[in-house]
Amino acid sequence: MARILIVDDDDALREGIAETLADLGHAAEEAPEGATALARLAKPGIDAVLLDLRMPGMDGMEVLRRIQALPAPPPVAVLTAVPTADNTIEAMRLGAVDHLAKPIGRDDLAALVARMLPPPAPAAAMPNADPAAESTAEGDLVGSSAPMREVQKAIGRVADSEATVLITGETGTGKEVVARAIHGHGRRAGKPFVAVNCAAIPATLLESQLFGHARGAFTGAIAERAGSFREADHGTLFLDEVGDMDLAMQAKLLRVLQDHTVVPVGGRAVAVDVRILAATHRDLRAMVDKGSFREDLYYRIGVVPVHLPPLRERLSDILPLAEHFLTLIGSGRRLSAEAAARLLEHPWPGNVRELRNAIERAAVLAPLVVLSAADFDFLEEARTGTPEGGAPGVPDWLAGDLPGAVARLETAMIRRTLAACGGNRTEAARRLGIHRQLLYEKLKRLGLE
Repeated sequence: MARILIVDDDDALREGIAETLADLGHAAEEAPEGATALARLAKPGIDAVLLDLRMPGMDGMEVLRRIQALPAPPPVAVLTAVPTADNTIEAMRLGAVDHLAKPIGRDDLAALVARMLPPPAPAAAMPNADPAAESTAEGDLVGSSAPMREVQKAIGRVADSEATVLITGETGTGKEVVARAIHGHGRRAGKPFVAVNCAAIPATLLESQLFGHARGAFTGAIAERAGSFREADHGTLFLDEVGDMDLAMQAKLLRVLQDHTVVPVGGRAVAVDVRILAATHRDLRAMVDKGSFREDLYYRIGVVPVHLPPLRERLSDILPLAEHFLTLIGSGRRLSAEAAARLLEHPWPGNVRELRNAIERAAVLAPLVVLSAADFDFLEEARTGTPEGGAPGVPDWLAGDLPGAVARLETAMIRRTLAACGGNRTEAARRLGIHRQLLYEKLKRLGLE
């Protein structure tokens, strides 16, 4: 039999949980607020704590910090009526066993207590967290579905670690958002966060981008370049689409991860203190089996895996995300019930990125303040294709072989973007998400110079 302390300002809820615990064969003690709970925990005999977050006086997060500072803190599970990305991540970072939404059923409570007992070995006191850390991440990590809450818990567990994290998921699921959340909630939060898209930079330039170069190291190197590793020193370097890195570059990256030094092109070795977060939409395990990705690097960057589920597997997040994007746009628009239903029906192959694009497009083009289902008709057109003289539902640019279709699509996108930028190639490359040198190469290859 375990003795469990219930800390909650709701008398009825405390009594209900206490009765359920008694039915499960445990003894319960109750505390209506944080100070009473801490006074009880100063004495021995408590095996686990169920802790509310919103209470008068001392809030649950501060109570959790103080419990974790005890010489032998009991395991704590947070129960809250208002679970958010911020309080989920922070609670897990501070050492909570779990973070659950109220109300909690009998079976869930039994499973929770089973996970909390027997109590773990005494842990070292956690440093007091900065309240300012609970600031802006919630606006980015929108979503309270079960899959997203597991992601948020994982972020809380790894935030203060120095382990490399491999974030996987389909394109557009928000892998960089997760990387920024890990950085923002960790002990390196006040230091640089540098993101590099490995797929957008030509292989010939990626080494200089990551490691830097000395002045005169090659033709065109008219000034020294620090490189992303040194720019992220004491902070976090996020390597997006690491699966697109060629084998030669993979070997160089592995050496940096092992030695914690970078060698700029044409320069001398420099020590760096950088935490690495990597992401990819590719199946790296399959690439290892095919020989296109180094097995030693795979294990080196994938110490802690975090998988982001596609948007179609977390339907309850679609409408909160849509409302969030409408708020960010500041257009004063809102969704009708029919529009909301249309959003829920769409398969979202482009995931969160596609959803944001759709919301922005509808907000700009819709004639009324309340967005209707018709304002999202373009979603179906984009999915099936608009008949234009070819096979039904197939646009002209898809006709013919694959290389031709890709070339026509690239040509159209580059022409449209250059026109929108007034011919500014640097800005066009930024909007296209590719390196300027790669744009120059494409202009030459496609005859667009």
